[in-house]
Amino acid sequence: MKNRIVGLIIISIALLIGFIIYSFNKALTEIVSTSCSHGPECPMWGSINFHTNVSIGVMIFVLLIGLYLMFFGQDEKIIKQVKVVRKPDKKTDYSIDKKGLSEEEKYVLDKLIEFEGSMLQSEIVEKTNYSKVKVTRILDKLEARGLIERKRRGMTNLVVLKRQ
Repeated sequence: MKNRIVGLIIISIALLIGFIIYSFNKALTEIVSTSCSHGPECPMWGSINFHTNVSIGVMIFVLLIGLYLMFFGQDEKIIKQVKVVRKPDKKTDYSIDKKGLSEEEKYVLDKLIEFEGSMLQSEIVEKTNYSKVKVTRILDKLEARGLIERKRRGMTNLVVLKRQ
């Protein structure tokens, strides 16, 4: 639909250019006919014809672009991203020894437990409101302790609790 509108606008511009060419050519012809005493052999008549033909060529080119967009141009398809929000399920019992963990590490583990033991790292950043760097460092510590495991998924990681 948008290409048709752009095509119509370009066609309108081409028609406006055509009107300007016609008006300019008419006025120039009157000026040359009154000022040139040589008749059709005057070089000004040749100049008028050349400039008229060039401007008509430009107008036709613009008109063809507008017609192409109007009839053959394909509209861009808008792809909407749908974000799937998982509801936390507290049915599974995860028994994790949280001794020696910082409050932030405990909070991240609680979020993992709340979301059935697995979350994308980007989801952890969203749910905890920690920065990406902070979440990465916390997950590094938890992975070093053997509490979680990270699996690469595209541009993010899937973080999974290890069962004890």
